[in-house]
Formats: sequence, structure tokens, C-alpha cells
Amino acid sequence: MKTVAMVLFPDFLLLDMAGPLEVFSVANRYLNPEFHYQLITLGTEHGALRASNGVWLHADRHIDDAHDHYDLLLVPGGPGAYNERFPGLFDWLKGAVPRVERYGSICTGAFVLGHAGLLDGYRVTTHWNYTERLIKGFPKASVATDQIFVEDRNLITSGGVTAGIDLALAVVARDHGKKLAQDVAKVLLVVTRRQGGQAQFSPLMAAVSPQETPITRAQHYVLEHLDEAFTIERMAGLANMSPRHFARVFTRELNMTPMAFLQNARIDCARNLLETSELPLKTVAYKSGFGSVRHMRSLFAQRLGLTPAQYREQFS
Repeated sequence: MKTVAMVLFPDFLLLDMAGPLEVFSVANRYLNPEFHYQLITLGTEHGALRASNGVWLHADRHIDDAHDHYDLLLVPGGPGAYNERFPGLFDWLKGAVPRVERYGSICTGAFVLGHAGLLDGYRVTTHWNYTERLIKGFPKASVATDQIFVEDRNLITSGGVTAGIDLALAVVARDHGKKLAQDVAKVLLVVTRRQGGQAQFSPLMAAVSPQETPITRAQHYVLEHLDEAFTIERMAGLANMSPRHFARVFTRELNMTPMAFLQNARIDCARNLLETSELPLKTVAYKSGFGSVRHMRSLFAQRLGLTPAQYREQFS
């Protein structure tokens, strides 16, 4: 019997806990009792804990009373994970992790592991909206920005919220084979391996700064005329700069090259049209500035892991 422990703290995200534990619970329906997963919740508080959605629940035991060996120790995300500090939990995790076979996080639970010093030297991920914050907060970790989940030695981390289900299915597949993971996924009406990564959910373009500068003037013009052809020279002309100086300033201020900005803007424009209209793919490609469906399809596959048709089917 394998033990799966989930650590709970104030303001955790309930779905981060419930999704993965439900995967293991459903897996138990197919397994002989001696191979069941034993599910345990560990709380940082005595008595009830309040999740971020207002639900109160009692953990099976307090972390001070948790001295067992666990096969898998998981930390959920939520506002409490990235906005609060729980020194007692961090210290407990530092002592507990050496005694477990594997440990991991769901969504922003990676921040809890980071504050406990348990991400250093590992390749990890978190919710797409928090990857930059994780990168800045824990520079000794290597943060993957487009993965649903990442396994590195005995650490497994997942992207946002429902990606915890993907993480748990991967654990079940490793423990008991792909067939069981597929059976569990069918019960939960999910797939064992999603197409593409987190980039399909996250915008590639950040909002343009409201401050009027030569760079933002060029950005605004490009965004309003994506169906036109652009080169570095043309964009530099919009900012009244030399191409070399424009490229250097643009990259420094936006942390991307002008051509990467243009490509990201076109992809996001196409995504919006695919989500909100029934325009033919040829028209979407034209309005977004790709020139051809073939070019648009190539960039979608490269950046999002999906074709435009697959993206429309999934998100419209």
C-alpha cells in the first residue's frame, strides 16, 4: 500500500487538493486492497482549515503529529501558498522530504516548496500566471514555463489547478501502468495526456504600458495593423530610431525582440478570432498577418502544441 499525504494550510485551493486525491481514490476501485493508495491530509492548524473558496475542513492530523514515511507528499497551491508565510510548515517540510520517496506541488504550491528550499537545483513548473514570479523568487530552480507537469528525480510539480489531475494520473501510470491511468481518466472524463502545454491557456502578449514612449507608439501601431508587413526597419521608423538602437531598447524594456513581439501579437490575435468568431482559417490568417494558413499552422504547432483547428475546437 502506498501512502499519499497532502499538506493543507490556510487559504489553500480546494481543487488542488480534491483533484489529485480523487485520482488516487478512483484508482483504488481498480486495485487489489494490498495495492491501494492510503490518502492522508496533514494540517498546519489544529481544528478546521479554511480553503480559499470558503469551505472549512479538518485535516486527518496536524503536521506535528505526522512522523510516518510517505510514498508521495504533495503541497497544494492557492493564495495562502504565494501570499503567506508559514515558517513552521517550511521547517517541517525540510525535515519530512528526506523521509519520503517523492514529493511535489500542485499549481502555486511550488512557492511553499521554494520557501522551504526544496526547489533549488530542480527543474519545476507552476501556474502560467506565476512562472515569472517563481523565476524571480527562486533563481536556483529551473522553471519550465509551458509544461503541464514536470518530473525531475524525486520531485514532481504541476501547472495550474486542474494540472494536479494530470500530475496524479502520471503517478498512477508510473506505479501501476498506463492502462490503469487511462481507466481512471475515463471515469473523471479527462485525458491522460493533454495536447500542448500551458501556453495554450496563457496570453503570449502582456498589456502595452500606458506610458507614452517611442517603443509603446510602435507597439500600438503594430497591434492596430497586424495585417500589414513589418520589418525591424519599419518598426524602428515608427519610433524614430535607428534599427539597431530600436532593437536594443525594445529588447531591454520588453524582454523580447521586436520580431518576437510581432509573432506573439499575431498568435494572440488569431487565438481571439478563433475563440470568438466562425471566420474561415484563411481569413483568420490574413487578419492576423500570417499571410497563409500554412504559416499560421506552423507557428501554432511550434508555440502552442496545437493546430489552429484544434485550438478552435478546444476553446470556442
